[in-house]
Amino acid sequence: MIRLVRWLEDYVLPLASRWGQIRWLVALRDAFVSLMPITMAGSLAVLIKSLIEAAHDHLGWYAFAFAIQPLVAISNLVWRGTFSLFAFFLALALGYQLAKAFEGNRLAASIVALSSFALSIANIAKIKFHGDNVTLHNAFDISQFSTTGLFTAILFGSLGFFIYYACYKARIMLHVTSNLPHAEQAAFDSLLPAMIAIFGVGGINYLFQILTGKYFGNWLLTTIQTPLVKWGQGFGTVIVITLLVQLFWFFGINGIGVLSPILDSIWMTAQNDNITAISNGNIPPYVWVRGSFDVFAWFGGAGGTLMLIVAILMFSKRSDYRTIAKISLAPGIFNIGEPILLGLPVVLNPVYLIPFVLAPLVNVAFSYWVSIMGLVNPVQVAVPSIMPPVIGPFLACNYDWRAIVLSILNMIVTLLIWMPFVKAADKIADTNHPKTFFNPQFPELSN
Repeated sequence: MIRLVRWLEDYVLPLASRWGQIRWLVALRDAFVSLMPITMAGSLAVLIKSLIEAAHDHLGWYAFAFAIQPLVAISNLVWRGTFSLFAFFLALALGYQLAKAFEGNRLAASIVALSSFALSIANIAKIKFHGDNVTLHNAFDISQFSTTGLFTAILFGSLGFFIYYACYKARIMLHVTSNLPHAEQAAFDSLLPAMIAIFGVGGINYLFQILTGKYFGNWLLTTIQTPLVKWGQGFGTVIVITLLVQLFWFFGINGIGVLSPILDSIWMTAQNDNITAISNGNIPPYVWVRGSFDVFAWFGGAGGTLMLIVAILMFSKRSDYRTIAKISLAPGIFNIGEPILLGLPVVLNPVYLIPFVLAPLVNVAFSYWVSIMGLVNPVQVAVPSIMPPVIGPFLACNYDWRAIVLSILNMIVTLLIWMPFVKAADKIADTNHPKTFFNPQFPELSN
């Protein structure tokens, strides 16, 4: 065990540290996080609509459903202003976060990133008219502003920003000597860099259209984004990502944060497609999405540490461990695992390496195959990460009671995995420090 931990420290930890320091990845992660209000509002609209439809179709509450139709109409409007424009908002947020990371003009960078994305998608829309397919030119298809255009927003939003940033740092700008208000001065400073960036991205798209006869955004969707999202549905891919998150966290690096660009760009795309399908009354196309990790494996935080807290309270006889568990219980219920991870600690503790890695892998594997067999609805609604276990899966799976059963089974399995290691930790601690007493208020008095 000690050799394994040392090997991970020598080879995995440096890689994770370097990965977490890449400013572009940090900006991309923060851009997804900043869209949480949009994500939650759109998901709540889907939940409200689904609840009213269930009351009408399954409970026979026809009068109630009719009376509350204005709420359905409002939910549809909220949907159209949030999730249907997800990639649009992502391009804007990405430009802002990139400028924040690289210390540039945030407003100008946001505008450049959004413009770069907009001119990279097709300006034609296809609609059905009396049963025939009709192509409209010089019109945006709104679906391209949703998750369909997610990778286009990331690629060209970033490209537009970096061209702008390179020109801005090179001081390619209009030098106005008169005393201008700050807003006007900032606009003049960003004028030439922004124009060069926008025309540069426009030129790249024009050349691509001339050479291939395709719009870059459409090509990116069919060639890269769709295959990559489908690749993310593979069992091996899901297991590897889960393993990496746990290993990073074991060394004190926020694995979910470090891998957020991968998690969000692949599985968030799949999740948003599921939400879109449900909103339109269609079957969700993907089995495993971003929220699946949270509701079926990472209850209490990474490692399923809520069950570690329960195991300590049930089986540990050490007062110091039990005190830490009691302090960590309330945050753990809301999926905040740092108190137990850093307070016990679990981080860099060889005794807890195996259950910390194994429990989420077992939960993910079991939940994945249960979802594949259709025994539980796939996650099709985004819920806040602080939603307590059992409640979170029920809402995320669109009021599927079977998600509650699966969540409880996962927690029982996790408890059984943690239990022998909690007892082993007690014995090891008693052997090394038989008279240790921990006082959380006055640690200097502990012995």
